[in-house]
Amino acid sequence: MNCCSLHPTCLAALSKHLQPELFKSLCDPSRLAVLTRLACAPGPLTVSEVASCCGAHISGASRHLKMLREAGLVQAEKRGREVVYRPCFNEFIKTLRGLADALEDCCASGECCVTEKTEHQGDEHERT
Repeated sequence: MNCCSLHPTCLAALSKHLQPELFKSLCDPSRLAVLTRLACAPGPLTVSEVASCCGAHISGASRHLKMLREAGLVQAEKRGREVVYRPCFNEFIKTLRGLADALEDCCASGECCVTEKTEHQGDEHERT
């Protein structure tokens, strides 16, 4: 089964939640470290604070923060001459819940690739 054979309702529901910029921002270990640091901080952090704790140069931390901000995972707020960053997970949580719901709905309607999973399990069983 390929993606084009999915029911149009499933495709629409999945497409609504599969945001390339969001998932692209999460695929880099350095960005994940930045996001984790922001999530663990007691308050917002500056670029230099993020860079110092994550082993990155200020320019690298700034690029990572920009990408996370564009993906909606981080909010930036100007405070005087500095910009501080804080995590913003509300929309991310909604996206993940929506994606999980869409996947469950597609699987409930028989749209999942259950046969492929079964075939792979059979291959593993034959090798043991």
